[in-house]
Amino acid sequence: MNRKELVDAIQKHTEVARADVDKVLGSLIQHTQVVVKKGDRVSLVGFGTFERRDRKARVARNPRSGETVKVRATKVPVFRAGQSFRDVVAGKAAAPKLSAPRAASRSSNAKASAPKASAAKASAPKASAPKASAPKAKAKATASRAAAKAPARAGGRKR
Repeated sequence: MNRKELVDAIQKHTEVARADVDKVLGSLIQHTQVVVKKGDRVSLVGFGTFERRDRKARVARNPRSGETVKVRATKVPVFRAGQSFRDVVAGKAAAPKLSAPRAASRSSNAKASAPKASAAKASAPKASAPKASAPKAKAKATASRAAAKAPARAGGRKR
């Protein structure tokens, strides 16, 4: 699953705007990077922990040539899965079932946005119908224009 697929799945599950879900996910990633870079730990209970580890300088071997290579000291991010996460992946615990998407609450915000949503749904079939039958609609429009012009000409010529 990549980021786009994750954002789409969360959006469908929570019924929050896709752009908002993407902003929140991006913010989570950015804040995690900043905190881990400082050397602090980000711990998400039930999911796991992100932290920074310092690797010492060492001497390694190039596998192709066999010569020794000096490797500098570095800092690397590390993720440790939480116990419940490990249990689910190992099959020791049942995978969590995704609950049904939440229904809109009866707040003033929900009432204000409800007419917009229903108006969009009502207009959606109308907007898609001409696309599906575009050749037929175009042929009918051409025929009706020709028919409208023909009687006007014929009517003008009649005595």
